[in-house]
Amino acid sequence: MISDLSDATPEQLLHAADDGVRIHRLHEVQQLELLLAWADLHSGDPQAEPGAVPVRYGGPRLITLGGDGTPEVADLALVEMAIARHEHVLSTRGALADAFDLRHRLPQTWAGVREGRCEAWVVRRVARMSRTLDRHQIRIVDEAVAAALDQAPSRILAIAEAKVIEADPAAHQARIEKNQKGKGVWYPKPRPGSQVDDNDAVNTAGIGTVFARLDEADALAHQHTVDDLAAALAEHADVPEGAEPLSMDHWRAEAFAMLADPAAVLAFLHDINDTSEVEEVAQQPSRDPRSPTAELIVHISLTDTGALGPLARIENLGPRLLTQVRNLLHRHATITVQPVIDLHTGRSVNGYEHPTDVKHRTQLRTIGDVFPHATGLFVKHGRPPDHDHTVSYDKHGPPGQTGDHNDTPLARHHHRAKTHVPGFTVMQLGPGKWIWGTPHGLYRLVTGGGTTAITRAEYQLHAQDAIVLADDYAA
Repeated sequence: MISDLSDATPEQLLHAADDGVRIHRLHEVQQLELLLAWADLHSGDPQAEPGAVPVRYGGPRLITLGGDGTPEVADLALVEMAIARHEHVLSTRGALADAFDLRHRLPQTWAGVREGRCEAWVVRRVARMSRTLDRHQIRIVDEAVAAALDQAPSRILAIAEAKVIEADPAAHQARIEKNQKGKGVWYPKPRPGSQVDDNDAVNTAGIGTVFARLDEADALAHQHTVDDLAAALAEHADVPEGAEPLSMDHWRAEAFAMLADPAAVLAFLHDINDTSEVEEVAQQPSRDPRSPTAELIVHISLTDTGALGPLARIENLGPRLLTQVRNLLHRHATITVQPVIDLHTGRSVNGYEHPTDVKHRTQLRTIGDVFPHATGLFVKHGRPPDHDHTVSYDKHGPPGQTGDHNDTPLARHHHRAKTHVPGFTVMQLGPGKWIWGTPHGLYRLVTGGGTTAITRAEYQLHAQDAIVLADDYAA
């Protein structure tokens, strides 16, 4: 513990912050363990005690808070624990339900959290997400989440979501069918006073709001249409000299509004000023056919019998039932199936720029930014990652410097830090594995499975195996 932070060195501050994360995580686990110990003391049936007040008169009783396979606890015993935790008893019940699920239904995940590998709030949310599963179904959730605890919280939750769906696809199909009955479009009226509210986020002066719940395929088709129309509007807009172009958010709003007048949309797209000609044009083949197209990267798995599993993962969308995938594809008149990309292959080239196929393989291997503890995922329509050479490119160096073996995909901010902050080091141990060192002595191992803290000695041991120009991955 540093007595006076103003006298601490940068190294001391960083290591204190690093230690603080571990201490905080273990403290959160300790709070859950205290709850479990209290529940264990009050697991007997209070109605079996001599002189117990019957339940019908308000007496204590056993209740089940967690999912299938968790023990019961005396309900009124939690009131005093809630006081000790400075919270309402319902909050205490919720925390105990999560703790029960972790100890009895997610034991591998619970073991990892007790080691300080993950924040407690993340696995508590996993426990709530999976509560409706029975004790057998939840096993695949436990195995997958336990293996992913070193990843960012958003990735852990995405994996948990997929496994909950996979564990009970019938229940998820029921959710889909229920949501189909709840579709709608709403145009809410502004609340009184919102037109003069100083908070820009809620001010409604001159602005209307639309909410819609649509079938997913319909929503994606609508997005495609709005994006196309917005791009066309932006392209043909007159920008005054010296003025900044309007954002695409603005043009999407204009496109969305324009859809209220389909004739105006057709007239604009066909460069027609007289809307009376639209009906005639509508009967003619389009001069610029807009057949819906989509690039879907779908990850599927096989069961033990060799059949397709019930679930697929669509990049940028997440886990979907195969029936949902079919519905999405049904929207597109033309479907081109691309060959499967073998991530075990690689090649090197002599130029500076990473080839498209190398970038694609790297992004499929890593899923996201490989800076330590990064949370950003690669998305098709966002800013593409910077494919930085792990070992700086030397124009006078040997051939084959660029390839799968020397590619570190980074978000722009992290790329700038690596490049312009003296002391950052990174070495690549293979196409999907990096070790990092910070200017003041923190060390991390980054893989597709997340970020792991390592010691300086471990860093040096890994560094001996670092691949600079790997002949194994050269074409």
